[in-house]
Amino acid sequence: MRVLVVEDDRKIASFIVNGLKQSGFAVDHCADGEEGLAFARSISYDVAVFDVMLPKLDGLSLIQTIRKEKIRTPVIVLSAKATVDDRVRGLQAGADDYLTKPFSFSELLARVQALIRRSTNAAESTRLSVADLSLDLLTREVTRGGRKIELQAREFALLEYLMRHAGRVVTKTMILEHVWDYSFDPQTNVVDVLVHRVRAKIDKDFPKKLIHTMRGVGYGLKPI
Repeated sequence: MRVLVVEDDRKIASFIVNGLKQSGFAVDHCADGEEGLAFARSISYDVAVFDVMLPKLDGLSLIQTIRKEKIRTPVIVLSAKATVDDRVRGLQAGADDYLTKPFSFSELLARVQALIRRSTNAAESTRLSVADLSLDLLTREVTRGGRKIELQAREFALLEYLMRHAGRVVTKTMILEHVWDYSFDPQTNVVDVLVHRVRAKIDKDFPKKLIHTMRGVGYGLKPI
C-alpha cells in the first residue's frame, strides 16, 4: 500500500513517515502543497495524509484541486484546529477523514487502514482471508491452516497487497508502486525476489498453492 504524506513540520512528518514505513507502507513525503499536488497528479496512491497549514498551497485548497481533477485518493486531513466548523470545512473540501493534532500514531494507522478498506470495497474487518490463509491487519499476524507464519515488514506488505487483490493479476509495476516508494525500474528483480520469499513461507509446506505466476504479466493470489 502506498501513502502520500504532505506535512511541512519536520518532526511530525518524520513521526508519520517512519511509523508508516515500519508498518509496511511505501511512503512519499512532500513539504509543501504544490509539490504534494504534483505527486498526487503523477502517482496512484492508496491513501493520502495532508496537513492543513502548508506553504505554497494550503491543505484544503490542495484537496479541492485534486477533487476537481477527479483524483479520488482517500485523504485524511491533519489540523491543530479542532472545532466542529473546522472539521466540517475539511470534509466539505473533499477530505474523507479529519484528525486533530496532537494525535497518536495508532489512531492515524487505524484511520489509514479503514480508508483503504473502504476504497477497495473490502469488508469492514481487520482480517483478510483467502482459503486457509489469514492476515490480521491490527496484530500483523499471518496464519495458514492455523499455523503461524512469520513475515518481515516488506513481505507482509506484499502479501496484504496480493490478498486485497485476490483473484486478480497484479503486475510488477503495480507491486513496486504500492510496496516500495520509488518508481519502477524494468531492470530490477526485487519483486521476483520478494515474491519468492513470500511464496516459500506461504506455499512451500502446503499442497494447495495460493501464489501464482502469470508469465510475462505478473502475479496473483488465488486458490486453484
